[in-house]
Amino acid sequence: MLKEFRDFAMKGNVLDMAIGIIIGAAFGKIVSSFVADVLMPPLSMLMGQVDFTNWFVNMSMKGDHYDTLKAAKDAGAVTLNYGLFINSVIDFLIVAFAIFLLVKQVNRLKKEAPPPPPAEPPRQEVLLTEIRDLLARR
Repeated sequence: MLKEFRDFAMKGNVLDMAIGIIIGAAFGKIVSSFVADVLMPPLSMLMGQVDFTNWFVNMSMKGDHYDTLKAAKDAGAVTLNYGLFINSVIDFLIVAFAIFLLVKQVNRLKKEAPPPPPAEPPRQEVLLTEIRDLLARR
């Protein structure tokens, strides 16, 4: 059974998939940082100093009000964090678009070059074809 598992784990597709998952996770962190640290601050400024991470609904039965999500979490309040969801959707859209561009470029590079034009027939064949055509006209 150990040999069978080793054979399975060493198949090319499994290793390729593992490498893809590891690179994808690292790429996901980069995109999350891009969204949180580069994209969202200007977007928040354009929308009037809005921080999406603090968009939430307090679902606790208590009537308490919390200015930040951290304050609500520290108080143990049950919250519906739709601002974090918006950030996750933006992360996903950016990752999906980046992957789309990557796959598009790979497919463009993988396109096979058009086949070369057929080689010219030998001189003998050209002469024989001309003779045949002349005889056919008579």
